Amino acid sequence: MTLIIGLTGGIASGKSTVAAMFKELNIPVIDADVIAREVVEPGEDAYEAILQQFGTDILADDQKNINRKKLGDVIFTNEEKRKQLNEIVHPAVRKRMLEQRDQCVQQGVPCVVLDIPLLFESKLTHFVDRIVVVAVTESVQLQRLQERNGFTEEEAKNRINAQMPLQDKVKLADAVLQNDGTINETKTQLLHLLKQWEVNH
Repeated sequence: MTLIIGLTGGIASGKSTVAAMFKELNIPVIDADVIAREVVEPGEDAYEAILQQFGTDILADDQKNINRKKLGDVIFTNEEKRKQLNEIVHPAVRKRMLEQRDQCVQQGVPCVVLDIPLLFESKLTHFVDRIVVVAVTESVQLQRLQERNGFTEEEAKNRINAQMPLQDKVKLADAVLQNDGTINETKTQLLHLLKQWEVNH
């Protein structure tokens, strides 16, 4: 039986750090953000659909790859266009995630992680058996985001407030990894959790 863990968190909560820990333990991680980039590459169905919908103005100078900034500029100012893009990209991402998840299950791996930043918001909790939320206190989140992205306090707060509150995610989680301390402290929590859930790695 393969245990399917959904990994999520808030911006700058350290989710990528925890995903890397799973990988170190030889537990496969299927990353929604990586897949979202793959499905819009030339030759993919979603790529063709995006070009049909948005035209060639969004292409990079090579007239082949999609220029993310150009596409971003179009959708951030237009709710309707953003919806259209999501309706193309999200199903393609979900399909590929499930294909990769099912491959792992067929191979009989003990555990597989689906790393989905918007696990709750996208209503994808039924894809997984258990949910792990990587959490930090608000002050640490704010500080890390400012340091990492060079944001002002106000910019960082706006980014944080644009997401579902971390404490709401914590309430919906099966387990919470508190990531305010050192990497080793977080890893100790993760190892303890995997032992609790009887995951061999």
